Amino acid sequence: MSDCIFCKIINGEIPSKKVYETDKVYAFHDINPEAPVHVLIVPKEHISSHNELNHENVDVMKDIHLAANEIAKQLGISESGYRLINNCGADAGQTVFHLHYHLVGGTAMGSKIL
Repeated sequence: MSDCIFCKIINGEIPSKKVYETDKVYAFHDINPEAPVHVLIVPKEHISSHNELNHENVDVMKDIHLAANEIAKQLGISESGYRLINNCGADAGQTVFHLHYHLVGGTAMGSKIL
């Protein structure tokens, strides 16, 4: 999608601080972090939201979750804990309509909702 900011980041049109990449997933540091560790994990295929997952593209969820595990280990938060968050739709706070997950950690979050 030509006007999608995450597609532009994946394609290298907009710079990012890459954390992890495979043929299906790209992860980078959030430019406005909510925690000491705040990484966005996105599928390279443009899927606008969780609602757009279907039998043809749902396998990317496996890749996203495996990426989250690897990134948490790489950034030293796998043992202390982290959150993996997906906002689906405007009322949930989704502002970029390209499926993505926030991996946040590096601090005790308690019951704080991000």
